[in-house]
Amino acid sequence: MTRIALDPFVRDLDGESAALRAAGPLAEVELPGGVHVYAVTRHAEARALLTDSRVVKDINVWNAWRRGEIPMDWPLIGLANPGRSMLTVDGADHRRLRTLVAQALTVKRVERLRAGIEALTNASLEKLAALPAGEPVDLKAEFAYPLPMNVISELMGVDAADHPRLKELFEKFFSTQTPPEEVPQMMADLGTLFTKIVDGKRANPGDDLTSALIAASENGDHLTDEEIVNTLQLIIAAGHETTISLIVNVVEALQTHPEQRKKVLNGEIGWDGVIEETLRWNTPTSHVLIRFATEDIEVGDKVLPKGEGLIISFGALGRDEEQYGPTAGDFDATRTPNRHIAFGHGPHVCPGAALSRLEAGIALPALYSKFPELDLAVPASDLRNKPIVTQNDLHELPVKLGCPFGGDA
Repeated sequence: MTRIALDPFVRDLDGESAALRAAGPLAEVELPGGVHVYAVTRHAEARALLTDSRVVKDINVWNAWRRGEIPMDWPLIGLANPGRSMLTVDGADHRRLRTLVAQALTVKRVERLRAGIEALTNASLEKLAALPAGEPVDLKAEFAYPLPMNVISELMGVDAADHPRLKELFEKFFSTQTPPEEVPQMMADLGTLFTKIVDGKRANPGDDLTSALIAASENGDHLTDEEIVNTLQLIIAAGHETTISLIVNVVEALQTHPEQRKKVLNGEIGWDGVIEETLRWNTPTSHVLIRFATEDIEVGDKVLPKGEGLIISFGALGRDEEQYGPTAGDFDATRTPNRHIAFGHGPHVCPGAALSRLEAGIALPALYSKFPELDLAVPASDLRNKPIVTQNDLHELPVKLGCPFGGDA
């Protein structure tokens, strides 16, 4: 089996995903830093493995970890071994930790956030409208980033004053280009910051999920301090990164498919279809690290060996022709059915999926309603991905906003 080295600079994610699919449903992969794992690259096989009890999240099952081959300064150590949370445990412990989060993020409860998200969106749009007319704007920095970060911070009770430091640390956390000598300190700084937030909420609880987790630990659910801190970090990280990429990727998709964009703005295609197709076609999460096989597992005509690591290559399986037919590589906002698994599957489906969809479903139509002439300020071929193996994330999204609707011509 030929091993495919994932590009740490993510210069051609589409080409890399195509190579992974061509390797079959199970591909041997080299992660940045020379770490060898396997990747599932097809939809059906990914669904099966995500519900297979022989695939676990306990890093102590990993042969390379037990042999001492994974250094603590590996740039991806924070994703492979992020500490005890629902991301790293299975069975009863996973259900215990996940239930507390899922109860706070049900569709019904998330819907209660609509008014707040609309207000934040409108405030961001007014700031955009006040910028000098005609000058390029980085839509990612000025619109796509603030909304999800503000929403998830309010949900978790994180003060806005912590946002700059969080941004700085998460940039290093997700990047494959973080110097190895900086990794241990970055991980320690993240732990210190989130411990401070938890300690603050323990002293002054509020109407937020962090306070609810602390209360649950005191009322018999037996969450340890480590579990609370790591759960907070996990939700903040996942709760803003995915939605930022989703908003950016939808704008890029619409601007590079003008016929579909026109139909969306005319109301011929609904925003739900645009969002779901973008989740499939240009998924925010390219690879999810990392699970481990407790025994040999057949995957198609290949075998995932016992003790080996497995990543879920969502960027590859989102365009699987066996699932989506010969047009799998095309962006088609009218596609139906569109049963992608961009937010995971089974017991590991992302509990924040409804929140991410709601934010995008509010932000995107409001953006195009305010700026119907919005266009890319550079050719799409000039857009560059950040060096993040796990996230499909652009450095920036330069756009020209055009005249705001209702503004002066």
